[in-house]
Order: sequence, then structure tokens, then C-alpha cells
Amino acid sequence: MSLKKVFVANRGEIALRIIRACEAEGIETVLGASEADRHSLPARQATQTVCIGPSQSSASYLDVDAVVTAAKGMGCDALHPGYGFLAENAGLSDKCAEHGIIFIGPDGATISKLGDKISARRIADAAGVPVVPGRDQVESFEDAQAAAKEIGFPVLLKAASGGGGRGMQVVHAMNHLRTAYDTARAEARNAFGDDTLYMERFIETARHVEVQIFGDSKGNVVHLGERDCTLQRRHQKVVEEGPATAVAPQTIAKMHTAAVRLAQSVGYQGAGTVEFIYDQTLEDFFFLEVNTRIQVEHPVTELLTGVDLVREQLRVAAGDPLSVTQDDITLTGHVIECRINAEDARSGFLPSPGTLVNWQAPTGEGIRLDSHCHQGYEIPPFYDSMLAKLIVKADSRDAALTRMAEALAVFQIEGVTTTLPFLKTLITHDAFRRDDVSTKWVEAVMDTPEFNTQLEAGS
Repeated sequence: MSLKKVFVANRGEIALRIIRACEAEGIETVLGASEADRHSLPARQATQTVCIGPSQSSASYLDVDAVVTAAKGMGCDALHPGYGFLAENAGLSDKCAEHGIIFIGPDGATISKLGDKISARRIADAAGVPVVPGRDQVESFEDAQAAAKEIGFPVLLKAASGGGGRGMQVVHAMNHLRTAYDTARAEARNAFGDDTLYMERFIETARHVEVQIFGDSKGNVVHLGERDCTLQRRHQKVVEEGPATAVAPQTIAKMHTAAVRLAQSVGYQGAGTVEFIYDQTLEDFFFLEVNTRIQVEHPVTELLTGVDLVREQLRVAAGDPLSVTQDDITLTGHVIECRINAEDARSGFLPSPGTLVNWQAPTGEGIRLDSHCHQGYEIPPFYDSMLAKLIVKADSRDAALTRMAEALAVFQIEGVTTTLPFLKTLITHDAFRRDDVSTKWVEAVMDTPEFNTQLEAGS
């Protein structure tokens, strides 16, 4: 079976990325665009474009009925959700199946099982994958008190349906638990419509390492190496790189094995990421969650392995086996990705929508840019503020850091305030160059006078 027409249920750089992958496979595309995106670069690149609703994402990109109705009405035989929006929505996957549309991703049951953090923990534990010591479900404040005493402080309250740091609270002492518990429940309820919480031991000096997995309908599952996503601000990734050079190779090998074993245990199909937290004090790792979609940082893996993950998604969705075996996959060189946002780092990362009056992106050996932006593009205020992903590859981490610093230095964006100065400051910081960081490092270093002086100088 081959796909003939794919509905792209997303916007921005990932929509453009999917459209170009479909073109390479000889597949027609229909972009489902909101009113704000009707004349965007992805809309001009797609074979056809259909408006699925007003600018507000709740009435367009997040409307399952509108998306599926448009895909069916345009005669599409498959739908690619990208990342964000409805990418991990089990209801969208199920609705596509009801209407005979191939969902390019796992089925609804798999998304539901792995999307619920409590269920995912139990699946990981059953598959022999180490999980952070904790309590699977905290049903009341009294239950939270008992769990905290059992686990020991500091603890981390997390939303079962959570993501992006919402519904997450670190608690260092019992007298702070009540406020944290109420806040986490309220955040979870408002963000996800589900205030179910669970509790884990909080790892103070952590790194965030994730393993790219891929499964097909023939029962094959492979990993495509790992990415280090430790540099985060408020649980949002800022810089990603691979391979994870700060973790011992034997530990990385165990992560790879654990990720594949977990995916095999649920018959995983499509692209996915198994995320781990690495305790730098204990030098051990624990399961964090599974993302049942393509990741923002997938270009890191593509440059490391030479495997086009989006084209692989299309082939697997069509029923073909994976084009690579585990023995075919090798990682070469070092890759770093920076997310460039229209935000002002000096003003609490306030969004900065507007018109790009100048857009001069770096080019050259070992440089890749994934973006939907161009000179004259008007950034709408309704969506995520990411403008581009700048990715570089070199023979070593030091060489990649140098190449990234050089690429950031010549990137010219005018008309809006961006995070370019912030990224330049991070990339050249001594601690990051030494790879001596944790998931809390970005927020800690931003409080130092030296960092802010350098940030001002680079703005």
C-alpha cells in the first residue's frame, strides 16, 4: 500500500517539514490551516490548502471534528499530526480510524496508555525499565502526606495527564506540601481537564536524556540513539544535542535497551521518544515518559544517523517495514540544535509578535535550518513563538559548539525581539562548554550578574 494524499494537521516549521517529506515520497499534501496561516509558507508549499477554522487554535488546530472532516472532505487517505496541538490526542487517532484515514502515529489505545503518566510508569515497570521511586497515584492531601513521608523530601508532584511543566510542583518540606498539592491539582485541572496527581522523588542534579525509537507493523523496533535535552527553562527545552557525552557509554547502552524493551512491550508503531531522567549523583537513570509523536528535536537524530524520520513515518504508516535494522544504525559526529523564539529574554521571555523586516539565516557546511519564516513574514500572536531550529553538525562536541556560536553570530533577525542573544550567551558559557550542567542550570545561571551582563552586551 502507498499513501496518495496526506492531510497535514499542523502549522509552522513542522508543517513545512512534513510537506517536503511527502513531496520527496511523491505524495500529495493538503494543509489544514487556520485563518491566520492561510497565506503562510507551508500553505504555499502544500499541494492544496483548506481553512479549518479561525485563528484561535481551540477552534482550528485543536478541533478534532474540524480536522477529520476537512481531511475526509479533501479525499486524504492519511493524516500527519506533527507535534503539539493534537499530535498525542488518542481521540484524533481513533476518529481517523473510524473514517478510514490512516493516522501517522500510534493507535489511540497506545497513545492513551503511554500518554497517561501513571499508566506509562506501570508499563515501564512491568517491562523491567527503572522508574523513579514514588507513588503512582495521590488521591488526597492525606495520601500525599503519607507518600511524602514514605519517599522522603524533596518530592515532585506531577499531573498524570501533564506535560510542559504544568501541574508540576517541587516540595522540599512538609509545611509546603499543602500549597503545592492544591496548586498542582488546580494547574492540572485547568490545563488538562484532569487533576489526578502522582508523586516521585525529586532528583536534584538531573540530566534529561531521551532515546529515539521506531516501530513498524511487522513487530520490528529499533532505537536511533539518544539526545541530551538537559538545557531547559521552566521544563521547556532550549538546546538539544547528541550524543549524550556526559553520561557513561555503558549507561547509555542500558537506556537504549530499556527504551526498545518498553516499546516492544506495547507493540509500538511509528516514531516515538522514551525520556529518561539521569541522576548525576547516583549515576543511574529512571524512566520519565514516552512521547508518542515526532519530536521538535528530531533533526538532531536525523543528522547523527542519516535516517529521515518523517519519511520513515510515512513508509511505516503505509504498512511498509522499517527501512533500517538496528545493525544499520550508527551515530557519527556531534549535533546541536537551538530553538530560536520570538521572545525577549531580558523581560521574562515575553512573546514578541510582529513583522520580520530582515531575515538573514546562516548557511554553510554542517548547518541546517528548519523554519517557516522569511523576510516580510508576519508572526501571528496566537501560537507558540518558535521561529526556527538552527542545527549544526561537526566531528566533535567542541567543534559543534564553535560552529553553533559562529552560526548564531551571523543570524540576522530584525522586526521582532528574539532569543538569539540568550542562546549566544548559553552556548559560549564555560559550564556548558564543559558539559557541567543540570536541568536547573539555565534558571540558576540566569540569576548571575555575569550572565546578564553578557546577555545585555549581546543584545
